[in-house]
Amino acid sequence: MAQLKVTQIRSATSRGSKQLGTIRALGLKRIGHTVTHDDKPEIRGMLRAVGHLVEVEEVKK
Repeated sequence: MAQLKVTQIRSATSRGSKQLGTIRALGLKRIGHTVTHDDKPEIRGMLRAVGHLVEVEEVKK
């Protein structure tokens, strides 16, 4: 299964509670922080909601 490398590139503080909650649910804590997740539809949906705040890279396992 492929993995997604997600890096926060913009602040979510002034974006509203839903987007801030999504960023936190992804495990991101600050600008420049990177996490990896399995490529699942649930994660893809979360990334679509905050796509303007994060950078996504597909990593082959």
